[in-house]
Amino acid sequence: MSQPQATAPATFRMPGSEFLGRVREGGIIYPFILLFIVLAIWKGSTFYGRTNLLEILDQQSATLIIAAAGTMVLIAGGIDLSVGATYALCQVIAMKIAISGNPVAAIVVGVIIGIAVGAANGVITTFFRINSLIATLAASFVITGGAALITGGNLITNFSVTGYANFARTQFLDVTTAAWTMIGVVIILGVVLARTMAGRYMYAAGSNAEASRLAGVRVQWIKLITFAISGGAAALGGIIDSARVLSASSSNGGTALTFTVLAGIVVGGTSILGGEGAIWRTVIGVLFIAMIGNGFTLLGWNPLYEQITLGLILLLAVGGDAWSRLRTT
Repeated sequence: MSQPQATAPATFRMPGSEFLGRVREGGIIYPFILLFIVLAIWKGSTFYGRTNLLEILDQQSATLIIAAAGTMVLIAGGIDLSVGATYALCQVIAMKIAISGNPVAAIVVGVIIGIAVGAANGVITTFFRINSLIATLAASFVITGGAALITGGNLITNFSVTGYANFARTQFLDVTTAAWTMIGVVIILGVVLARTMAGRYMYAAGSNAEASRLAGVRVQWIKLITFAISGGAAALGGIIDSARVLSASSSNGGTALTFTVLAGIVVGGTSILGGEGAIWRTVIGVLFIAMIGNGFTLLGWNPLYEQITLGLILLLAVGGDAWSRLRTT
């Protein structure tokens, strides 16, 4: 007599899980549109006018570049808390070189140093198997200290290096070169993540590193590459901002920038657990946070409440990600 064949247990999915999955996929779009409509009604053309919107885009150029690269790190299963320190170090070095009279060398050397710092973070977290949160947090202290030694704790300023300033200030179609650079970098990183084999490997490494390794994915190298990209992006962001104001300081960036970048990535819908996310969502997340700040300014509200608001939004985003993961499993 034939034995009854065992059947695999059905996967349990909680009610509403399909809807929640769709909300997670594009959830940031809805609050972004709602906030835009509210501010447009409340402040009119003062908010949605061309001047204000282009100013937001210009001011957020560095943050968007850094956040786009940071999205790759998070998707691949890591986290980079040293971007603020790298931002400061590379702008300090670039500014010093620019003052010596070679703005092109300043930009190139600054970005190379950022890539090197990011690669070092990658080596520490992958080959030495140190948790990326701890490793990059420790690295941020070392990098900040190095930047402070270079500057002697002083602000570096020189308003005569116009060639260096042109890297961020020149306008084409009323859009600054800082914003054009950001658009180019974001598009390139977005295509790499969404359309290339390297991007698929990043998702695989963040979803299940061990299974990816057994499938032949060089997980350590993929993660190292994402950290190197993150370091280069932080350097480029720092150079853009220093070129805009023609000054640099070891105290620029820091935890405030790191928090803003991480908040934009997470609010945009990239999971802190890795394996999920998209750069287009990060862009909307960063602009959503920027609109909140712009709204507080236009409405004349106390900026201290802005920090409270951003903290609550980040908490809701992380909590929502954890809850929706539970519901969709």
